[in-house]
Amino acid sequence: MTSRVTLLPLRYDDNGCSEYDFSGLSSNITNFSTFLINLNKTENVTDYQDPTYYSLNYRIVGTIFQGAIFLVGALGNTMVVIVVTKTRSMLTPTNCYLVSLSIADLMVLIASVPNEVLSYFLLGDEWIWGRAGCIIFIFLQYLGINASSLSITAFTIERYIAICHPMKAQMVCTVNRAKKIIIGVWVFACLYCSPWLFLTKTVPIYYKGHADVETCTFALSREHYLGYFFADLMLFYIFPLLLSCVIYGLIAKILFTNELNKGRDNGNETNSISDWKKTNNNSARVQVVKMLAVVVAVFATLWMPYRVLLVYNSLAKERYMELWFLMFCKTMIFINSAINPILYNAMSVKFRRAFKRTLSCGRTRQEKGFRSVAITTRLNITQKTTEA
Repeated sequence: MTSRVTLLPLRYDDNGCSEYDFSGLSSNITNFSTFLINLNKTENVTDYQDPTYYSLNYRIVGTIFQGAIFLVGALGNTMVVIVVTKTRSMLTPTNCYLVSLSIADLMVLIASVPNEVLSYFLLGDEWIWGRAGCIIFIFLQYLGINASSLSITAFTIERYIAICHPMKAQMVCTVNRAKKIIIGVWVFACLYCSPWLFLTKTVPIYYKGHADVETCTFALSREHYLGYFFADLMLFYIFPLLLSCVIYGLIAKILFTNELNKGRDNGNETNSISDWKKTNNNSARVQVVKMLAVVVAVFATLWMPYRVLLVYNSLAKERYMELWFLMFCKTMIFINSAINPILYNAMSVKFRRAFKRTLSCGRTRQEKGFRSVAITTRLNITQKTTEA
């Protein structure tokens, strides 16, 4: 969407009109909100604004960085979906939630980045996709953002049950139950975001020498949005982060206790196959928990600049609208939607191998033969160890 509407306005003025980030445009249109208010009150418009455009440097930086983020994020999230759904060994409850997160992140990227880059080459706040496009893109942005937060919360709770309550996990942490929870997450997100189907509209704007120009903006006054935005802040940012801190603290305590017990046992007993399996299982759990904790930490860090700026500009008398900082805030959000597949590849051996298989477009018969020999060799070694 255009930079004024993409990922929401950053403050509402006292007259109820949304104020957008025009501070870096070539012409001085500080009173643009007042102009729009007057525009709605009269049918005979005699006052026109000078055309406004972004600077060349702003266009180049925004296009290069956000375009690269979009390409990496779209490819990475698509690969996560393909790898998990097509590889039988990757179809676990946790990975099902990661697929949901990838779909949500992909939705945010598609609904935001192309229009954000396009807006750099249009008039100041021109919208070219009509009223239907205005509604759909805003709705998809919110849906993707909220669904990604709910997916993070879901896999955090799933890991807590799997590690801290292993007996209960055998019944609760299953792929079928994960799929049902994911469906519930998306249904709730759709219902919660459904008001955005009615909270946006397009209005005409008037520039000298340009006819039939419109912008995508918000339909209601300030008091109707502030409660909604702060509800978003609490439900989809602060609460998930607080819950994650508590849960990962409990998980770390359990894993640390297991490590201590394992150390004591190793001092009194000889190593066995069962001990080796337990050690491997515990190491795999630690690896997964580390990866998920990093995902949550990255989510918190990259979303913080925009969330803080939104709160500040909604409450402060003088809003902070430095144009480069606004680009920075939005770019951080786009990075959040693109970086997770990179984290999976860096921190998970299983994902890394699955990604390599997907990129290699399958293995040759010779590679399969080598793998069969390797598996047979491992089985023979294990059998000899057991007999000894």
